[in-house]
Amino acid sequence: MFTKEAIAERVNRIRRDNGFPIVPFVIDEVRYDEEGDKLFIIAKDRSDKSAIIGNSFVIGKLREELGIKQVTVYSKLDLIIKRKKLEENLRRIKDTLLDFLTPIIEAEFNFPPRKWPTLSNNGRALVFLSFNAKAMVGFAEKVGLEAERVGIKYTFPKMEYTPIEGSLRELFFPDEEKLKKIAQERNIRIIIADFPFDLKFLDNVALLNPLRFLHIGFFEAKYFFGFERPVRVDKNAMIDFVVEMVAEGLMESTDGANLIWWAWKR
Repeated sequence: MFTKEAIAERVNRIRRDNGFPIVPFVIDEVRYDEEGDKLFIIAKDRSDKSAIIGNSFVIGKLREELGIKQVTVYSKLDLIIKRKKLEENLRRIKDTLLDFLTPIIEAEFNFPPRKWPTLSNNGRALVFLSFNAKAMVGFAEKVGLEAERVGIKYTFPKMEYTPIEGSLRELFFPDEEKLKKIAQERNIRIIIADFPFDLKFLDNVALLNPLRFLHIGFFEAKYFFGFERPVRVDKNAMIDFVVEMVAEGLMESTDGANLIWWAWKR
C-alpha cells in the first residue's frame, strides 16, 4: 500500500512547500499496520529520522495527507539497540520469577507494530505511581499482574491508589528501599516503577522498569498505555529525568522540552 519511494517523495515535497531545506535522507523500510491504521517509517540512521520528522511539522503533515491514524519514525539504529536490549533481558529472566514475561519479549522482537499476547494470572505486583504512572499500571495489567497501587500523596488525583509519604523527587527516582519494604510487608515479590534502571533483584524482590526493560520510548508508551501528568512535580528532578531519557533514546528531545516547559510554567 505504501512504498518507501512514495513516502520519500511526499516528505521532500512537504519540506519544499513549507520552507524546510531539502536534505538527503534514506528510508530503509516502511511497515503499515492495517489493524491499527498506523504507518511505521524506518530510517537508515538518526539524522535521516530527524529529516523525515522535520520538527514534528513534516511528519504531522504527512499523516494528514495520507489520512491515517498515526505515523511514527524510527531509525534502524534505534531498533538494533532495542533488539540487543531484548536479547540481554531474555537471558536475565530465564528461570526467575519474571520468566512469564518471555512471550512479551518475543513479541517485541517483531516491533513495529506492537502485538502482545494476552497473559493472565501471574500474581501480584506493587505498582508505584511514578512519572509514567499509566504505563506502569497498564503494563502490569497487560502482562496478567494484579496491580496494588501506591503513590505519593496528592500527585495523581484522577487515579486510584494508596497514598504514602515521600518527596516529589521520588516521582522520577523512586526510593528502592522504601518500596521493597512495602512489598515485603504485603508478601509481594515484584515492584514496578520508573526506576533509573531496567531490572534489579534486591533481596529476592524484582524491581522492574518496563519501559527501560523493553526499550519502549515515552511517545510509544503514551499511545500504548496512555499518559497522565502528575499535578505536583519536583522541577529539578524532572529535568534530570528527562535528560536521562533523551540521552538513552527513550524520549524525543521535543517531547522532553515540552514537558520541562509545562513543569516550569506551573
